[in-house]
Amino acid sequence: MSDFSVSLNEDQLQIQKWIHDFAEDVVRPAAEEWDEREEFPWPIVEEAAKIGLYSFDFIAQAMLGDPTGLTMPVALEELFWGDAGIGLSIFGSSLAAAGIAGNGTPEQTMEWVPQCYGTPEKVQLGAFCVSEPDAGSDVSSLRTRAVYDEANDEWVLNGTKAWITNGGIADIHVVVAAVDPELKGRGQASFVVPPNTPGLSMGQKYKKHGIKASHTSEVVLDDVRIPGSCLLGGKEKLDEKLAKAREALTNPQVSSGKQPAMATFEATRPAVGAQAVGIARAAYEYALQYAQERHAFGKPIIMNQSIAFMLADMATQIEASRLMIWRASWLSKNGGGYTMGEGSMSKLMAGRTAVWVTERAIQILGGYGYTREYPVERWHRDSKIYDIFEGTEQIQQLVIARAITGLRIE
Repeated sequence: MSDFSVSLNEDQLQIQKWIHDFAEDVVRPAAEEWDEREEFPWPIVEEAAKIGLYSFDFIAQAMLGDPTGLTMPVALEELFWGDAGIGLSIFGSSLAAAGIAGNGTPEQTMEWVPQCYGTPEKVQLGAFCVSEPDAGSDVSSLRTRAVYDEANDEWVLNGTKAWITNGGIADIHVVVAAVDPELKGRGQASFVVPPNTPGLSMGQKYKKHGIKASHTSEVVLDDVRIPGSCLLGGKEKLDEKLAKAREALTNPQVSSGKQPAMATFEATRPAVGAQAVGIARAAYEYALQYAQERHAFGKPIIMNQSIAFMLADMATQIEASRLMIWRASWLSKNGGGYTMGEGSMSKLMAGRTAVWVTERAIQILGGYGYTREYPVERWHRDSKIYDIFEGTEQIQQLVIARAITGLRIE
């Protein structure tokens, strides 16, 4: 176990600068174009693959090879400082990779995670498919079904997934489906759908308020047949989990295990919070520079307390959010556990901070901030999703409330 520290080591400082330079030189100059186009930024992702940022090796180093847990949030903050939509296009596959690593066997992880990224010569994508049209926050009510065909050792998947990053255009889709609907969340399992599997298609592509460079769509599963080996964790482990879940229905003292989706989200929430901090920091830095250069009534507007105090509060909220994310990331990596819902706390705090800071940035720029000639309005649009995806603000409050009370608060 490493000691918790807010001092980055030499490798982390190098990674921080490396990604910041990429964000500054490649991502930020392209941000407005791809936001307007509302298309997946293939050229930028290919550039990220060429330098090794979009790769299995980098993800393995940042997630598995770092005992502090801080490398990934540091990397994400810098990239999303450049642009959130492009950042999600580059790191969207990581959620699928986390779903595989968190629920699969070591053999499955080594087989499928590299295929979520491909190679610099042939970039591939991954998609993590949980939400549904009628099951967003309530992941225990998934209608997508997985039925086992024992004679052919195949699983048959049917259903529709909603709000899926890289949905339909990904090579690897990780699908969470109900195996035993009566058990709700405890009767679910995760499956890998290999490339070009018949029956999987893209439904509607969503036109979004923000993060418009990130591809988000429905995924339709129509009699999708996959080999038995594509069940993450394996059939034996699933049967044991289902048996425990059924026993837990009559014996509350028996643990029925974690839901596959929630196991993934618990691990990724601090990372999502780091993305929000990157957006907030971009808006704060821009507003700070603007306030120093913009003159009104014969002096820089930063000389007015109303402006200076806003910037002081913005800086404070960003720093507090970052520290919460780093601590939650360290706890997750070092076995400390989220005894008070620290992962949800960090995501809740960072999402709120991003929305508030970007709104204040618009206020400091005044009318200019409300136009698309300046990037703060885009950052404000991008920030709002961090109150919604991977658990809404209210879901994070629910997780925290249950953690601090020990009660099943509804």
